[in-house]
Amino acid sequence: MSVRRCPWAEGDPLLREYHDAEWGVPSFDDRHLFELLTLEGAQAGLAWLTILRKREGYRRAFAGFDPAAVSRFRPRTIDRLLRDPGIVRHRGKLESVLSNARVVMSMRREGRSFGEEVWKLAGGRPKENAWRSLEQVPAESADSREMSRELRRRGFRFVGPTICYAFMQAVGMVNDHIVGCFRHRQVGR
Repeated sequence: MSVRRCPWAEGDPLLREYHDAEWGVPSFDDRHLFELLTLEGAQAGLAWLTILRKREGYRRAFAGFDPAAVSRFRPRTIDRLLRDPGIVRHRGKLESVLSNARVVMSMRREGRSFGEEVWKLAGGRPKENAWRSLEQVPAESADSREMSRELRRRGFRFVGPTICYAFMQAVGMVNDHIVGCFRHRQVGR
């Protein structure tokens, strides 16, 4: 008997692995959240599979997504990264990673956790959806629009409402596995 998944995860083994093991699982780890916010920003205008294929390149380029290390990168680092075929070479997206890491570190100096703050913006706990088809899943929500406004206010970049909604899906702030997917019930527990 075959396993039913969200249709977007059926086309490639890397998508299936990401879907089955990570997507939609609530995450509270600052480093993991910073990684997924970065990857969702990098994905803007591209296929998610492209980003998954470059994920290890991103981990190498951005010190394993350690915000403290990335916050110390200098502007000349961008010139080096623009020559790195292991990542998406878009100056604005790359510069946003450095500036976002600096905002995360600023939050830490103020005694606030990036994870706690983004979860507060998402309502504090996962939202359980019951979509029956991909066509029902929104590209953004009132919560993602509010998250986008607040993150921008704090100085984050590449955090529009659509990116924020994809981030919320990825880190389990919303369970957008379709109802027929085997992961819907597992993630919802």
